[in-house]
Amino acid sequence: MATDSLPILIKKRSAMKAKLTHFNNHLNSLGSTNKLSDMQRIDLEGRFSKFDALYADFDALQLDIEVQSDAPDSEYEERAQFEERYHALAAQARSLLASAGSGDSESVTSSASKSVKAVHIELVTDLTKEAYLAALNRFVARRGKPRSILSDNGTNFVGASNDLHNFLLESDLAYDVNQQGIEFTFSPPYTPHFNGIAEAAVRSTKHHLKRLLQLTHFTFEEMATCLTQIEAVLNSRPLTPISSDPLDFSALTPSHFLIGRPLMSVPHPQVTDTNVTRLERYQRVQHVKQHFWNRFYLEYVSLLQLKTKWTTSTGQPLAVGTLVLVKEKGQPPLLWPLGRITQVFPGSDGTTRVAELKTKRGTILRAFNNLCPLPLA
Repeated sequence: MATDSLPILIKKRSAMKAKLTHFNNHLNSLGSTNKLSDMQRIDLEGRFSKFDALYADFDALQLDIEVQSDAPDSEYEERAQFEERYHALAAQARSLLASAGSGDSESVTSSASKSVKAVHIELVTDLTKEAYLAALNRFVARRGKPRSILSDNGTNFVGASNDLHNFLLESDLAYDVNQQGIEFTFSPPYTPHFNGIAEAAVRSTKHHLKRLLQLTHFTFEEMATCLTQIEAVLNSRPLTPISSDPLDFSALTPSHFLIGRPLMSVPHPQVTDTNVTRLERYQRVQHVKQHFWNRFYLEYVSLLQLKTKWTTSTGQPLAVGTLVLVKEKGQPPLLWPLGRITQVFPGSDGTTRVAELKTKRGTILRAFNNLCPLPLA
């Protein structure tokens, strides 16, 4: 490695030290609470897993710096300071997690199912009992076995439930294995509104997908890819702020309950050709994904914004420090622009309609009609 790369390595080390400061600020904000909630514990576990891997990266980087440096003694001192601070923060994080308890995975899943509308989409070729069992097996292999399943009275759902129930009754499996079955609950016939949360998630997909699929025909593989990417869009939506730290621009998403961190997408150029028939097969899938993202993004923003008559204001005013979703055009899929309000500007009538935001890309100025506060509850 060339000697002139030393300033670049030192700059990277400074970025790693900044991560220590950011993690320290997050631990201090959690230290003021008597007990961590399930959301705070899951978030801390995800942050700590990334923080735990920071030491190996620093060790490799610091070794290169020490080899190239003309003053190795000072570099050894930098290493000692980093390690001392790192181990202190790691011990503090482990102490918080230990006091909160590791918890039971099934109880966490149950809590998530009550508070977060996470979506899992499976593509099947028919509506038979066998196709449903195959989809259920794929779900269990990827997400883990659910404790209970609520569905309508479809014959494929009821048939699969009866088969599993009869198998456990007639089997000679050990008692502890026999008790690991799934509890199936069915809503009354002709009452889809009884399963409103799941039906709302299905509506979010079908409403836009029906219109988009009229543009082209997909193979099974292309359709599965498209549905998986749509699932990622739905599970990437911000739900509520993770912390009250003014430097923290992250929000809790359904994906935190599935993989422990926010979802990211592979960068792909925007498909600008509006005529789908002229696109290649792979580009058609990306076109449908981007079109779905643009529609769902605007729909979700409208749901977060309270619609009231312009002469009245029934909602709470946006305060300094509030984490908001910024309404922007042309955002790539899965990128939700978030920012915290640093200053508000009241008008001549005393009503505040403009705010200054601090985002990851800098400070911006936006009117309130382009800001959507995330719900705290």
